[in-house]
Amino acid sequence: MKQKVYIARLWCLCLLFFTLIPGCKRASDPITKTSFKLNTVVTITIYDSQDTSLLDSALELCDYYENLFSRTRETSEIYRVNQGSLSELSGETKELIELALSYASRSEGAFDPSIGPVSSLWNWGSDEPRVPDSVEIQEKLPLVNYQKVELSGDTLSFAEEGMMLDLGAVAKGYIADRMKEYLKEQGVTSATIDLGGNILCIGARPDGSPFRIGIRQPFASQTTTIGNVLEITDQSVVTSGIYERYFEQDGILYHHLLDPSTGYPCENDLASVTIISAHSADGDALSTSCYLLGLDRGLDLVDSIDGTYAVFITKENQVIYSEGFQDAFQMPGAQ
Repeated sequence: MKQKVYIARLWCLCLLFFTLIPGCKRASDPITKTSFKLNTVVTITIYDSQDTSLLDSALELCDYYENLFSRTRETSEIYRVNQGSLSELSGETKELIELALSYASRSEGAFDPSIGPVSSLWNWGSDEPRVPDSVEIQEKLPLVNYQKVELSGDTLSFAEEGMMLDLGAVAKGYIADRMKEYLKEQGVTSATIDLGGNILCIGARPDGSPFRIGIRQPFASQTTTIGNVLEITDQSVVTSGIYERYFEQDGILYHHLLDPSTGYPCENDLASVTIISAHSADGDALSTSCYLLGLDRGLDLVDSIDGTYAVFITKENQVIYSEGFQDAFQMPGAQ
């Protein structure tokens, strides 16, 4: 029986904007553009410029980086690295791999960018993911070990034939950071970048007030949020959750957050982890790492990083905040 596939395009976050009154466009109105890229819905909104070419150029960066980081696009650097036809990396690909390996180390392998041989079995990049045969998974598991990824200068190699990288858990955050960097270089001081729910804010609103972001309640409608609305200025908000991308088969829910030690979806009491940080790449890597680590170890990891905060939501909809969250976001009763 063919399973039904669920992909939350806006995923875990709701960016709460004031509704514009219909009518003629004013010079003070924001400009915005939405496009389907990176296998998700990407929206850029700029508040302090009417130059629509900035939107087009920022969106073009998605295509540029997908041509570097995609695991399935045959012309990409990562695809060719995985096939053994490329070893010399561009500066951007090297930087992203270094970031991924650093979080693999920080999480003691709970997050592992060398999950490629196993994640490819699940076929998550298509409209028809599947539950792999257990024999297939056991054959590929020995190839999952970030410590066997050898990066020397701009040259990458694997200690074992058949190893593959999958940078899907960090690439969107990295790309969002580069888009923000570009827009700031062009003089933009007030904007939001939304890569399928990875929200990155440039500055604040033109009047100086913060952007308001709500965290979606797992498996609820996209307008149902938990707790207080977060007031965000020049920060990133990224969520990893079991309801982002999943399918059901024979009454079992299979989500995309794979445990590198088993090759199957990670089993714990969490439904989602949201990270608030200065850089989206860190938020992307941390949200996945903390989910895979589980509540206690995930909290320990976030609490060890200055200026970074987390919201953990359990499958029972209990909300747990990291250390200092209450003071940072002025949320009475946060615990």
